[in-house]
Amino acid sequence: MRCYWDEEDVWFYFEVHADGWVARQVELQGPALTPIAAASLAEWQQAHEAGRLDEYDSRFGITAELPVSEWERHDPERLTSEEFEEIWQAARRQIASHPS
Repeated sequence: MRCYWDEEDVWFYFEVHADGWVARQVELQGPALTPIAAASLAEWQQAHEAGRLDEYDSRFGITAELPVSEWERHDPERLTSEEFEEIWQAARRQIASHPS
């Protein structure tokens, strides 16, 4: 799904597990839809266990800290898994192309 936050001019794209937790999250900012985050919960957990959390957070960001069922005042648009994957791949390529 995706949601828009007009205060920061950011589109949030989410891949959500059946239990409501965000598995992957992309954030695109401004009219150019510049990727500012493309985080994976599994990668974040691995970075945490490896003691590299700061490095991961500064490069890819983090996923939402609450399950979707606890979110308030959002109006999500549904996406297909293919639509999310296209956004994810493009954001990751762009973030990876910039040195941290």
